[in-house]
Amino acid sequence: MTGQSQRANDAWEALLTAHATLMKQFAAEDIWADVSMREYDVLYTLSKGAEPLRLSELNRHVLLSQPALSRLVDRLTERGLIERCADPADGRGVRLSLTEAGRAVQREVGRQHARDVARAMTAELNPAELAQLETLCRKLAGLPAVATTADDTTKVLIP
Repeated sequence: MTGQSQRANDAWEALLTAHATLMKQFAAEDIWADVSMREYDVLYTLSKGAEPLRLSELNRHVLLSQPALSRLVDRLTERGLIERCADPADGRGVRLSLTEAGRAVQREVGRQHARDVARAMTAELNPAELAQLETLCRKLAGLPAVATTADDTTKVLIP
């Protein structure tokens, strides 16, 4: 393996190890009584959307197979956390959105999870490293770069 290839594989392994370590830490937190981490992932993804999502759109943003996601959506719908509505652009299609109960659960768990994430990330990384990590991850994901203003609250997309 060439030096660059070895470095790329080492970086990939470090990224996966960091992800697994943090996910285990987050899973051990005492906030998952109402929903599992996977259920929260679906609720969080739906909460970010400006409008209801089709199952295929939702599937692009979560780490579940399509059949597993369909079963999870069924369970969340039965629990009253997600609702299905007809897709106005396609009469055969269905769109998914949070119910008020789903939004409340997502917000409650989300506040606690955000604190846990911030604590874990800032325990190991300084502000410059956090910004660098965000830049690198956005680049790997094919997302636009961002710049943070001096007050560290507003992000501006960089073309």
